[in-house]
Amino acid sequence: MQMQQFPQKMLFSSGRGQKIIRMAGRFSVRVAAAQPFAGFPHRSATKPLSPVPDRQSTLAIPISLGSRGRPSRSAVFIPCGNAARPIGRIVALPNNDPMQNKLLAALPREHFNLLAPHLTTVSYPQNQILLEAGEEADQVYFPHSGMLSLLAVMRDGKAIETATVGREGVVGAMAGLGLYRSMVRCVVQLTVTATRISSAQFRKAVSGSEPLRNMCIQYNEVLLTQARVTAACNALHPVEERFARWLLQSADRAENGTVSLTQELMAEMLGVRRTSVTEVAGKLQAAGMITYSRGVIKIVDRTALERVSCECYQTLQEHAARTP
Repeated sequence: MQMQQFPQKMLFSSGRGQKIIRMAGRFSVRVAAAQPFAGFPHRSATKPLSPVPDRQSTLAIPISLGSRGRPSRSAVFIPCGNAARPIGRIVALPNNDPMQNKLLAALPREHFNLLAPHLTTVSYPQNQILLEAGEEADQVYFPHSGMLSLLAVMRDGKAIETATVGREGVVGAMAGLGLYRSMVRCVVQLTVTATRISSAQFRKAVSGSEPLRNMCIQYNEVLLTQARVTAACNALHPVEERFARWLLQSADRAENGTVSLTQELMAEMLGVRRTSVTEVAGKLQAAGMITYSRGVIKIVDRTALERVSCECYQTLQEHAARTP
């Protein structure tokens, strides 16, 4: 099929009049008359825009069109907003089966089929923000591998982890019950492969499926339990116990004994200083429980690490096991 290729970058003003619209598989860009995109003439423009807008107000949209003027499957788009939406990378890997997500795998076949035509498998790198606090969730993510962290963000920009999600869970599922604005930031902590679906399509499926409605409600309770236990843990337990608990959780999500994380990231997740993480990691390494080098932590003695961990790790495991 002959492809029409737009210029590599097209810069648009990100004013209120600009929207990305997805309807019936088509993408269009609507630009208000008062804010034409830079570099092209516009009759109603009263003042030309700067040819190089600042980085936050720039929207780059490389799109390939097919012969009928529709975006091809390789098309990449970034919706407008306060920050660029993550587009991910469509993958063809051994772990691109949606059934690798435990929630999707547990659905009755006829109810999974309500979602199947609208699912896309994508890969996101470490540190990619999928959803910012205060934003409306326009995608629902079902991880197959890796780990997503949910962070409570303060007004001064500081953040602390309240919950983690791996292939046992979902992010954004409450959008299935209505328009949903996130209260947390969702960031990729360990490189993630996930199945995603637009919130609009997910709502349509949920409206006709009791198992899907139950899944949304039940997993939201799992996340609330994690947040409650994590809050108590951060307030009551010493850094060494919290570090061991968090490392075990991360290793469970990674499904192996190796976790790639810098001390800066670990300090942010635990809400402590970097020096505290350095000190604790050094103690655990000296005791033969872990090895740590260049941002890679390997659990050597898991049994000993579980003994060091606070009770919260076991509490969360037991709650997850009881959840349908």
